[in-house]
Amino acid sequence: MTAPTGVSTEERQGASPWLVLVTLCLGFFMILLDTTIVNIAIPDMSTSLDASLDQILWIINAYVLVYAVLLITAGRLGDLFGPKRLFIIGLVVFTAASAACGLATNPEQLIAFRIIQGVGGALLTPQTLSTITVIFPPDKRGVAFGVWGAVAGVATIAGPTLGGYLVTDFGWEWIFFVNVPVGVLTIIMAMVTMPDLRLNRRHKLDWTGTALATVGLFLLVYGLIEGESHDWGKVWGPITIVEVIGAGVLVLAVFLYHQYVTRAGEPLVPFSIFKDRNFAVMSAVSSAIAFGMLGLFLPLVIYLQSVLGLTALQAGLAVAPMSLLSMVIAPFAGRAADRPAGKWVLTIGLTLWCAGMATVVALAKADTGQWGLLPGLLIAGTGLGMVFAPLQTIAMRHVAPQQAGAASGLINTTRQLGAVIGSAAVGALLQAQLVGKLGEAARTNAADLPPEARQPFLDAVAGATGGALHVGAGQSGAAIPPGVPEQFRQALTDVTTRTFHEGFTNAMKATLLLPLIVLAIAAVSCLFIRQQPPSSTDTPTEPRPAEAATT
Repeated sequence: MTAPTGVSTEERQGASPWLVLVTLCLGFFMILLDTTIVNIAIPDMSTSLDASLDQILWIINAYVLVYAVLLITAGRLGDLFGPKRLFIIGLVVFTAASAACGLATNPEQLIAFRIIQGVGGALLTPQTLSTITVIFPPDKRGVAFGVWGAVAGVATIAGPTLGGYLVTDFGWEWIFFVNVPVGVLTIIMAMVTMPDLRLNRRHKLDWTGTALATVGLFLLVYGLIEGESHDWGKVWGPITIVEVIGAGVLVLAVFLYHQYVTRAGEPLVPFSIFKDRNFAVMSAVSSAIAFGMLGLFLPLVIYLQSVLGLTALQAGLAVAPMSLLSMVIAPFAGRAADRPAGKWVLTIGLTLWCAGMATVVALAKADTGQWGLLPGLLIAGTGLGMVFAPLQTIAMRHVAPQQAGAASGLINTTRQLGAVIGSAAVGALLQAQLVGKLGEAARTNAADLPPEARQPFLDAVAGATGGALHVGAGQSGAAIPPGVPEQFRQALTDVTTRTFHEGFTNAMKATLLLPLIVLAIAAVSCLFIRQQPPSSTDTPTEPRPAEAATT
């Protein structure tokens, strides 16, 4: 139920919308900070928890998978009960789960607590975009989304640098503990500043759609992550990995059919929103961006620490220039998004980001120095800063306020679906490439060993590839087999380390072609954006006053 149209803008907003924006961005910052911190800590978590590569992929994807599945439902819950309440509940769940993650003593516990973190993050995130869309008039949303995009840049900087410092000086556990004070502060600010908006009290939740999406995505991601460790063969009795992936695709197809046949009601995916070409294109582009981002940085952080030998802090500082440049550019890109140039800002940004990361891949070698990747990272940072604010502004410009929660939940869902599929697909491709590239490097380097040590060396490398491979900082990828004579152990250690460095670098370079191709397709897709200047008639209805519900 909406309030009468005569309610003033001030009554609609309650507290200053800019103060509300600060609160929303602080919560969003915490979610993004957690993601980037976890990435930089991957090698140390692998070493400390004795986690294999496929377990590391689950630590990343358990969070993203739950986050993706629940985002649309959380957007609907925000429409039903108010974004303020869902934002605060999400903060409480996420903060408590972060503390539990820091106390985990094995990979299984950490994966379980990451799932709970995903629930909290999903409840929180859609409320940020829907609230911004409602409390800011159309001519101010570009600036607001520019600030929102700049927060993404700040989180990207703070994640690697703060995370690197915490991991290096205190341990990986503190990458999760740092969320606790930030979460408590944000909860207090949200309770004080956020208006209790109501856009529509009559939403219903699509539990069947949620169940189908959950099962389908789980099967698809499980098959991609576990494929290499099971040699793409049997995984559950007679059931094979290929059959698991096929079942996931089939269930997702049933999910889409269910959404279509229930379109007259309130399906999880409101197909009517996709009648707006810009929203449809931006949803696809958002998914591709997340695919590229997580797909690119997963192998890169392992390369920086486990191949180049950088500490977590040094690795964070190595990528910080890209994030810093992105943060500086984002607000200006947000202003440009309010003009017809927004389409071209986004297109150029994606092109530069893709070109910069391609340069990074070209410069990566087993002996590259800490700053050897800097030229590519600076190009990528320039492009990255031109992406997020224009994307959100173009996507949400024509969305009616009554659909703001569903729309923001939907576009965040497509982004997270891209992230989880990108991480799983790139992880699977990386594992497959490691099998071949490590084997090639091992056969080449075996010639430097005495004849008696060659076969034990080749056996050790063969046993370490696939999902059982450990990629922790300072590790060589394969353990020295027992029974090797002492006089051969040093030579074997040196050759094993060199083999891992060469094999991983070559595997990474081949793997990263996949996210680069996806980003290139996203850049071309931006040409289909309908270019229109923003005005008061851009939205189907001017943001109607949200009913301030009594608590």
